[in-house]
Parts: sequence; C-alpha cells; structure tokens
Amino acid sequence: MRKLSLLDRLIITVDQGINTVFTRRAGQDYDSPNVTLPVNLTAPERELSVRLMRVNHAGEVAAQALYRGHALTAHMPAVRAHMERAADEENDHLAWCASRIHELGGHTSLLNPLWYAGSLAIGALAGKAGDKWSLGFVAETEHQVVAHLDEHIARLPEGDAPSRVILEKMRADEARHAKVAIKAGAAPLPGPVKKLMGLVSRIMTRTAYWI
Repeated sequence: MRKLSLLDRLIITVDQGINTVFTRRAGQDYDSPNVTLPVNLTAPERELSVRLMRVNHAGEVAAQALYRGHALTAHMPAVRAHMERAADEENDHLAWCASRIHELGGHTSLLNPLWYAGSLAIGALAGKAGDKWSLGFVAETEHQVVAHLDEHIARLPEGDAPSRVILEKMRADEARHAKVAIKAGAAPLPGPVKKLMGLVSRIMTRTAYWI
C-alpha cells in the first residue's frame, strides 16, 4: 500500500465531509429494553427535544470535522491514527442524533456545511501547531462538550427517555475521548484559548438551536 500524500488525505477528507453532512448513517442501536418512544410529549416539549437534539447533531458534525482536520495536519502517524479512530467512533453519535430528530419530526441544522467547513479549518490549524497542542485542543473540546451535554440532559422533557439515553451514552464516550487525549500527551491550553473556544461553541449552539 502506497503512502498517502497530503493531497490524497485532503481528497479523502473532503469526501468524508460530504458523507458526514449529506448522508444519513446507520449507527449502533441506542435503545434499551426499557426505553420506548414517548407518546405523552406535548407539542412544546417535542419542539424543545428537536431543537436540543439538532444542536447536538450539529456538534457531532463539527466534532467529525475537528478530528479530520487534526488528522490532516498531524505530525506523527500515531496521532493521526488516534484522530481518525476517534472520528470513526463519533459516527454513532451522528447517526443517533439524526435518527432521533427524524423520529421527533424535526430536521437537522441547515448550516451543517458551514459548521463542518469552519471546524475542519480550526482542526487543521491546531494540528499544524503541533501534536501536543492538537491533543490539548481535543481534550478541552471534549471537556466543554461534556458540560454542554450535562446541561441538555437536564433540559430535556421528562418524558423523552430515548433522547436522554442517547445523550448519556454520548457523554460517556466524550469523557473517555478526553482522557485518551490527555494520556496521549495533550498540553493544557492557555486560558484565553479556552475562552475563545467556548465563545465559538456558544455561537454555533445558539444558532443551530433555531436554524
């Protein structure tokens, strides 16, 4: 097998982006024997669940792009493999959120292509800065995502058990990804960088909530 050039990896990344944004994927089953589709959600509750799950789906689109961007410019093959493996593991999250939005009669964010393109660029820039900073970026992103998921789990309507199962499984995976990145040599990010990441995240989540 020949060694892939940067151009090869770029073409693959573009193809992955198209699939992420425009293809509905099948993920591993998130249901449990005790979870059934709710029949008692009011219209406002259903709309709230749709909006929250749309935000989480948009976040998973961005996560895919971040990991792919990190992999595109990673310096060490081991770090590149780590990023690609993490992106593959996030595919289930993407599929779960999309399926749940569909079940609730909603739609995913119309700005998903923008979230993907912007996150891919951010990930690639972080990767160029060096592998330890790239891993640090991943760890901090996952920490912020865990906090965000905690908030959404608390906000979900009480009767929406399927969405809660999805978010709780996602939370466990994201926390594990952060630990793996730290173990792989992540460098702690400066405070201003963390604040900027939080600001960008809030802009995306607040916009995806409505669009």
